[in-house]
Amino acid sequence: MVNKKTVTVRQIRSANRRPEAQAATLRGLGLGRIRRTRTLEDTPAVRGMIRAVKHLVEVVEESK
Repeated sequence: MVNKKTVTVRQIRSANRRPEAQAATLRGLGLGRIRRTRTLEDTPAVRGMIRAVKHLVEVVEESK
């Protein structure tokens, strides 16, 4: 069994008054409300999405 790396992200700011692309990125990450947390597979695509909205989310935990 292969252990996959995961990253847990939490939304800390609202997507209101932000470009639609940023709101869509939050929805793609499974977020949409402040303090909602999601654990996602740590892939380059997910990392890029987090980087695009880094001012709206925080990385809570990274697992190996």
